[in-house]
Amino acid sequence: MRRRAQEEGRQVDAPPLIALLTDFGTQDYYVGAMKGVILSINRRASIVDLSHEVHPQDVMTAYFLLQNSYKHFPAGTIFVAVVDPGVGSPRHILCVETECHLFLAPDNGTLGFLERDARRIFRVTNRRLMLGSISATFHGRDIFAPVAAHLSLGLDLERLGPRTRTMERLSARPIEASSEGHLLGQVVTIDRFGNLVTDIRGDRVDGASEVRVGRARIQGVSRTYADGKKGAALAYVGSAGTLEIAVAHGSAAKKLKIARGETVQVIRKS
Repeated sequence: MRRRAQEEGRQVDAPPLIALLTDFGTQDYYVGAMKGVILSINRRASIVDLSHEVHPQDVMTAYFLLQNSYKHFPAGTIFVAVVDPGVGSPRHILCVETECHLFLAPDNGTLGFLERDARRIFRVTNRRLMLGSISATFHGRDIFAPVAAHLSLGLDLERLGPRTRTMERLSARPIEASSEGHLLGQVVTIDRFGNLVTDIRGDRVDGASEVRVGRARIQGVSRTYADGKKGAALAYVGSAGTLEIAVAHGSAAKKLKIARGETVQVIRKS
């Protein structure tokens, strides 16, 4: 991976990059403790906070955020995603190697989008790579952080544990199309602005005459927030390339009273 990074113009002696994604928030010491463990093992590690504001135990949002951000990071980045409702249970911890990146996460579906791109998948079982004492409730500090630090030092992946060919996938509802060509999707996450982010790709909403969510009926798909009147709902294609619903100068989630998982319907012109 280091050679590949060099070929793509990245300096070989650049500090290894570790990107953290958790549902820990920043009020408590959890994120800081993870960083402390990483830096205790590799003082040269460079740590990026992808997000720590995932709603507690919301694996679907972690999946969405990681899927739509990892391609913007340099080759060699190690992604550590700790949204782990099954912490302390027999669930596995996986390390997935793709052509340019490494991913470390619980085997709970968070990394399911990598199924086609995975070159090698390992179950992390090597106790020597973890802290001496492992809490049943804080694997982020005691397992994920030290393993990520060792990976940033160039650890041979074969030392992590046994290879596997399988990993869990989220049971997300597939996009449906009616006989009239209308689409049914769902709200997969809600950002801090209250925008409703759906799983309907932007290239599938061309010719949409109406977007329906809850009781809202939105005419057409706009280009940007500025196209909407203050307080009115509008639909547009967001930065992740999927259909989103917002309220100009407000929160769509609050005004429309919509939660994650709500059905979204796109009505196409006949």
